[in-house]
Amino acid sequence: MIELRQLRALSTLRDTGSLVRAAERLHLTQSALSHLFREMEQRHNQPLFVRKSRPLRFTTAGLRLLQLADAVLPQVTLAQRDLARLASGQSGRLNIAIECHSCYQWLMPTLNTYRDDWPEVELDLCSGFHFAPLPALVRGDLDLVVTANPDTMLKDIHYQPLFSFEMCLALSRKHRLLEHGKRRWIAPEDLAGEVQITYPVERERLDIFQRFLDPAGVEPAEVRTAELTVMMVQLVASARGVCALPDWALHEYLQKGFIAQLRLGEKGLWSTLYAAVRADMLDQAYIADFLQTARDTSFSHLNGIRAAT
Repeated sequence: MIELRQLRALSTLRDTGSLVRAAERLHLTQSALSHLFREMEQRHNQPLFVRKSRPLRFTTAGLRLLQLADAVLPQVTLAQRDLARLASGQSGRLNIAIECHSCYQWLMPTLNTYRDDWPEVELDLCSGFHFAPLPALVRGDLDLVVTANPDTMLKDIHYQPLFSFEMCLALSRKHRLLEHGKRRWIAPEDLAGEVQITYPVERERLDIFQRFLDPAGVEPAEVRTAELTVMMVQLVASARGVCALPDWALHEYLQKGFIAQLRLGEKGLWSTLYAAVRADMLDQAYIADFLQTARDTSFSHLNGIRAAT
């Protein structure tokens, strides 16, 4: 017997390329996932993939099961979505606010997929830069807020983790901090004389200040704002300052050689992105399916993210 959980596990292993990442995404321990694969291999009396291969290589049997997974799992998801529609109604409203411009890189593909799956749901999208979106969520003006800064003081708000990501420092390829060519990370003190480029939001909503510079008592030489990620990168590339952005937002510009990147601290500065919804809306099928679509699309489109724990 071939089980859906086995097909999902094998498909996730292919998508992530490693047992460690697959276990994280499936919210299993690595030991539990290894046991699941051993059970599958014993049942089919043959290996499904080559251990310790880089990149991971699947056997003929593993490829055949992946072919089955690609055919079956989308149909199962579609059937579950249709059943949810029948149970809870097909229409609804989903007014979304986001607190980061770089989120558009994964949010737009998410919305495109979601519109196809839920054409009856009224969708609206706005930026949360120029007002406080979480209080608006409490009031009912919004239905979902994408945020990296949960407010635990607000009642009846559920924060669903989407994924974890690393904030990195973007700087000019000729920046002084890169002179010796061996540096991989910086300390807060290294930014004391720099122009810090940020989105036009309060300092308490920016990780570069709240979790890196302020705890060390470091103040940049100047703070300059720009509303678009591409504008921030252009300023960095022309040596007008430095900026902290998610690794996924910098990936395209790094690949093209426009800028350089350093970690913030030796272990990096990691954050988690959440979808905030009112607790009484969690049982709505179209809300739950948006959350699942957002997670799936993010892992398909973004570089360097991790499953949130």
